[in-house]
Amino acid sequence: MDPIARLLSQKFSESFGQQLVVDNRPGAGTTIGVEIASRAPADGYTLLLGGIANTISYSLYSKLSFDLNRDFAPITLLATSPGVVVAHPALPAKSIQDLVKLAKSRPGQVNYSSSGNGGFNHLAGELFALMSGVQLVHVPYKGGGPSMTALLSGEVSLAFTSLPSAIGQIKAGKMRALAVTSEQRTASMPDLPTVSEAGVAGYEAELWFGLMAPARTPADIVTRLNTEMHKILATPDVTDRLSNLGYRTRTSTSEEYAAFTRREIEKWAKVIKAAKMRAD
Repeated sequence: MDPIARLLSQKFSESFGQQLVVDNRPGAGTTIGVEIASRAPADGYTLLLGGIANTISYSLYSKLSFDLNRDFAPITLLATSPGVVVAHPALPAKSIQDLVKLAKSRPGQVNYSSSGNGGFNHLAGELFALMSGVQLVHVPYKGGGPSMTALLSGEVSLAFTSLPSAIGQIKAGKMRALAVTSEQRTASMPDLPTVSEAGVAGYEAELWFGLMAPARTPADIVTRLNTEMHKILATPDVTDRLSNLGYRTRTSTSEEYAAFTRREIEKWAKVIKAAKMRAD
């Protein structure tokens, strides 16, 4: 998320003639930063770069001081990035269908790593298990780096991770890519099928990011921010730089973003409930 924020803040500052400062507030599944933004003045000078983690946290945490739907005015979606299912070369599965058959023959024996409990990588694995009817063992690590190291060493057999973090190791032959988790194939690896194409129909889990303002921000300000951000995202240099980082631009109206957020909240709430997950 930080590379997107840095890139767009530079372009935003040029467009408005005012410096846009990026204030990273990590922790507690992004809820710390979201809480701060929800309490900011609704004047268009404080914005939230949000994403899929916010819709996961909506159900994962039982005591939040804010409501994502109530306390924010959606501006526009910004970008998406596919996840990828990767396996250690020793795992006897060369496709998603192979993986499903293997996991069903060895219930509770195939494990997968993630960057931590309740994150995108964890939820993508839980969604896969739920939709394919298999039992996978989740092994959380403290960050994406340790998660990938565990897969490379053979400590775990599988991982659901972002494509940008794994593509180098995939091309080097150190891990095997089975499918991308997005709805569509990715230009970075066009021959790699989606999970849905490869045997788990309807599966889709994709990292996404969007821009929001505190609720009660005047409609004309939201409209102008939407218009300017669409112009920025349409410039070739921004599109190319995002593509090089593994992202695809995706814009929307404020209403489309609001509806998209509600669908994501509902989707991940079902997974969290089925997996009996709770962060507090």
